[in-house]
Order: sequence, then C-alpha cells, then structure tokens
Amino acid sequence: MLIRLAGGRVIDPVQGLDAVGDLYVRDGRIVAAPEPGEAVDETHDCRGRIVMAGAIDVHSHIAGGNVTLARLLLPELHVNEAPSPDGMPFAHARWSSWEIGRLYAEMGFTTVIEPALAPTHALQTHLELADLPVIDKGALTVVGNDDLLLKLLRERESRDAVRDAVAHALAASRGLGLKVINAGGAPAFKSNLRAFSFDDEVPHYGLTSRRIVTGLLDAAAEIGVPHPLHVHCNNLGVPGATETVRATMAGAEGRPIHLAHIQFYAYEEDPAGLFRSGAETIAAALAAHPNVSVDVGQVMFGPTVTISLDIMKQYSGHPHASPKKWALVDGDAEGGGIVPIDYRAKSWVNQLQWAIGLELFLLSPDPWRCLMTTDHPNGGPFTSYPEILHLLMDRGERERWIARMPEEAKRRCGLAALEREYTLDEVAIMTRAAPARLLGLADRGHLKPGAVADIAVYDDLADRAAMFRAARLVLKDGRVAVRDGRCTGWIFGRTHALKPGYDAAMTREVETYLTDRYGVGAKAFAVPDEAFGERHVFKVEPCSH
Repeated sequence: MLIRLAGGRVIDPVQGLDAVGDLYVRDGRIVAAPEPGEAVDETHDCRGRIVMAGAIDVHSHIAGGNVTLARLLLPELHVNEAPSPDGMPFAHARWSSWEIGRLYAEMGFTTVIEPALAPTHALQTHLELADLPVIDKGALTVVGNDDLLLKLLRERESRDAVRDAVAHALAASRGLGLKVINAGGAPAFKSNLRAFSFDDEVPHYGLTSRRIVTGLLDAAAEIGVPHPLHVHCNNLGVPGATETVRATMAGAEGRPIHLAHIQFYAYEEDPAGLFRSGAETIAAALAAHPNVSVDVGQVMFGPTVTISLDIMKQYSGHPHASPKKWALVDGDAEGGGIVPIDYRAKSWVNQLQWAIGLELFLLSPDPWRCLMTTDHPNGGPFTSYPEILHLLMDRGERERWIARMPEEAKRRCGLAALEREYTLDEVAIMTRAAPARLLGLADRGHLKPGAVADIAVYDDLADRAAMFRAARLVLKDGRVAVRDGRCTGWIFGRTHALKPGYDAAMTREVETYLTDRYGVGAKAFAVPDEAFGERHVFKVEPCSH
C-alpha cells in the first residue's frame, strides 16, 4: 500500500531538509516519490503541520526489577481503579506497560532505550519490554561491578578474555549496548565505603574506577558495539562532581563515550560547602572533548521516584526520601535502590537543579552530542518532555519560570542571562537524528528513502508544549498508531539487540563460574525466544565489525 503525507513542512537534519513537500511510505518504509500516474492508496493532509522522524529516547527506566519494585513501593503513583476499554486490559493503570507505550507514542516517540539491563534479571526485563505497545525498545547491558569481570581485570587476564566476558554478557542478556554504573562503586559499598571517585581503589580487587572504565572502553571497541560506552559516573549529586566528569572525559583518551544524566554532576562547591551551577564547566569540557556525548537528566517539579543500580548513591539519598519509605537491594553485582522524591518549586535546591539542566542545554556546543532526557523517572517523568522543549524554544516562557525562582537559586546559576532559543531543526537533531546515530540504528532518526516509516506529524503551535504533547499523527512502521493526539490501539514494535561473537572457551568459564556461585548454570539467566510464545520480539542489529 502506498501512503502519502501531503504538504507538510518536512524537517530532517540528516538530509539538511527543511521544506514543504510530500512524503511517501510503502510496506513500512519511506520511499521516493512514485512515478507520475501511480495510484496512492491513502493520503494524510499535513498542510501547515511539521513532519519529523519518530523521536528516540536513549535513557529511560521503563522496565526491569527496580521499575517493578517502584510500582510496589508507591502504589499511590501507579494504581488506577478506572475501568479499561474493551480489549485493552490495564490501559488505565498509571505507568503500566500500556501507559508507557501509549504516552510515548502520543508525543511522537517511536523508540525508547532502557538503560539498566542487569544480566541476572535480563529475562524479566525483556518480558516487560515486550509488553510495551507501539514503540520499539532496546536495553543497555550493565557491566563493570560484577565479580567475574573484576577478577579478570585484577588478575590481568588478556584483553581478549575481558572482551569475551563482556561480549558473553551482552549476548546472553540480549542488550543493544553497554552501561557501567559508578564503576567499582557496588563492590566498594560492600566493603563499607560510602564514597568512591574515579581514581579510588576497590578493596579486594586493587582496581580503580578508571581502570574498569578504560577496560570496558577497550572491550566495547573490540566487540564493535555501535553505541559508545554509556557511563553513569562516580559521585552523582555531590558538590564538586564536575571534576569527576572532567576526569572521566579525559580518561576516555579520545575514544567514544556517553555520559548519562549529566545534570546530576554539574554541581560545583562554594566556600560554604553548598553547591552552585557547574554548567559552564561541563559545557567547556564537552566542547574540548568531541568524542563525548551526554544526555541531560533534566529535573522537573513534582513527585517522582529515583530508580538506580547505584547502591552507594541510593543509600546516601534514602534519608531524604519523600514520602518516608524506600527500598535497597544489595545484590551480587549491582544492587540498587528505590527512593521517592518530591522536587518542590519552593525549594532553592530543586530550583537550582532545574536551572542547571536548562543551562546545559543552552550552553551545549553541539545538539548532536547533548540529548534530551529526564533520566525518567529520576529527574521527572518523560511526559514532561513537551514542557522542556517549550522552555528551550521560547525565551519568554523561560523568563516566566525564572521569575518564580527563589533568589538563592538565581544567584547560583546563570540561566537568566542565556538568550538562546532552540530551533525546530535543533530539536529534530537532539530528539531524532543524534540518538539514532549514537545507538547505531541507521534505519531511523531520518526521513530518507529506505528508513523505517516511524513518522511524527505535529500542529505548528506557538505553545510548543501543547504541540509536542499531542502529535496530530504518528506512523509506526507505516501503520497509524496515533491520530489526533490519541493512540489508536494495539501495535507492537520490536526489541533491538546485538549478537556479538566470542570464544567458546568463555562459555565454559561462565558456566563454571555461575554453577559455583549460584548452583545453577547459564541457562538460568538466559533470554530464550520460547519465553515470548509465538511473538517475534527481537531484531538483531549488526556490530560495527
């Protein structure tokens, strides 16, 4: 079937395109204009509207054990007794799988990445991802605190052995990329350390965080993982964490690296020991290291919950839980914690966090390397993306928010002086083209012939929040998924994963290790196709070599 999106303003930075024209779709892919006289089966009138590729979120906690624990800990945020529509069970259960897919799709998002795939809980995570409707998914396999890898590094095993261990974990967990969370922090916490920096040493292993990160950078390059190593740095939320970020950037030694939720590290310490904005320091470091990309982790106001495998950070944050309940799991490798939080507009601290995130966006030297996230739900829900885009695109809207800021927060940042306004082209880079490029997903993030027909159409409204909150039309794989801002029903995407090779000897080593450690072998942690019934859930993406 040939579909035409007629007369819209098509914005595609990959092609350098910003022009009024038609877009054609056939069999789930974008195609070139048909020959004259060829019949069009379906036409969507896009005149006066903005046409972009489907948006992509590189860092959003949407599945896995900690997400489930958060639902159990905070039923007041998740339970809804309203009846569901016929044929759509749980459609009204807040933050259920249905709700996550629906809410993303209605904003024009068509691909979302879960950034914390723990190998020991991979099957549960993938089962939850498979239940998310409409959107395509992927997940980043968490490595860097597990005993097997740390032993290989401690015993100075060959780079090949480290590479094979990482590749085995990536393949077994069916991840799309690699993530390291406070490298060395989890085993250091088990030795009763409560702070851990880039050059501190993990007791019993004799390894620094730097050594772990550089070992993983080597392994990722040799495996050919398209997405740069995705790093949750040490010292999250600590005044002075800007120095940790700069050390981590320099430690990559020019290799591709992605630093997650950078807002939570853009804190400098003042003489009184309190924090002030370090956004200028981070922006300067980003400009000096073209190999580095970041996502922001923007804070927005309201109640939410922090979800992280960084057990050290979650332990330090639990006294500030609001409401006063929390959960920590000191697991074999990563551990993790659930700590609710309420970002209050009357708090100068929370207001400063909000301002720092916007400063990072506005000071960013390159929209290809600074991506929009809230680290959902840690800085706020992903449903606040439309408000963030409005703030970035409309200086007047920022000034209205800034006018309500406490003076203490205003004095500690430079947001009020920033005049930049994002363009639609920059928005399309930051939310479409750049995430696709970083993830190695060559068939999306643009509107060239051959691309998957994931397309979002928006009314061109002055109120950018209203514009991006409810897409006029969304096609997913060429099928109408959203019409007039509302999801049309059940459509399911795929879960993207890598399938790297490795030496068979590593399979035997992992089997021996797991049997000795847990009393069960590798099959207990596998993600078999049979677990998903007759559904074809996975799409294998190529490694870069």
